[in-house]
Amino acid sequence: MVSRGKKYTESSKLVDRTKLYNPKEAIDIAKKAAYANFDETVELHLRMGVDPRAADQQVRGTALLPHGLGKQIRVVVFAQGEGARLANEAKADFVGADDLIKKIEDGWLDFEVSIATPDMMGKVGKLGKILGRRGLMPNPKAGTVVQPADLPKAISEVRKGRVEFRLDRTGIIHVPIGKKGFEDDKLYENLMAVVEAIARAKPSGVKGQYIKSASLSTTMGPGIKLDIKSMLETAVGVS
Repeated sequence: MVSRGKKYTESSKLVDRTKLYNPKEAIDIAKKAAYANFDETVELHLRMGVDPRAADQQVRGTALLPHGLGKQIRVVVFAQGEGARLANEAKADFVGADDLIKKIEDGWLDFEVSIATPDMMGKVGKLGKILGRRGLMPNPKAGTVVQPADLPKAISEVRKGRVEFRLDRTGIIHVPIGKKGFEDDKLYENLMAVVEAIARAKPSGVKGQYIKSASLSTTMGPGIKLDIKSMLETAVGVS
């Protein structure tokens, strides 16, 4: 059995484990139950009714949070020529080709998102073991492999709060939706944006209940079970 600290135990008393909360109730309780002395991240956790081993049941995509994530996003762009010029004009934090790849191979990882143009992916592929395990590898499905002309838009969206969601090997999706310090309405609107994007990303091969269960929590706080029907009706108008 996992041993919990006194603060966690006290905050857990605010949560009724037998109840399913609507999104606004869950956000209110999550903020009240947060006890760490830093601005905790609020996270959505979904147990999906899909087979993570099946190629036609993979769930992956992006959601644009209307109020961002509440933190600085440092962006690197793998590009050359016209792509590099456009990325610099869009004020990417770091732009490069072979030089940037070498820098990362040497251990530098001071960024949160990497974007690449298609012509660079042959070279960027060698960084798979370094970037892949940290969720930093550019990927077309995540909107981080784009044509040079689309770099300004991609960089802007990432900075504004575009988040990636993907199914893990246990069939769960974990997505941040903001910070504890956000106003309730902003967290709610971010949550709805994520839920809508995940609902729209339902693979055609999925049969039965798509989302099995959902919960909301802060970085250190207890999980709060969400009423899936209420959540989906609000986000996309379906139950």
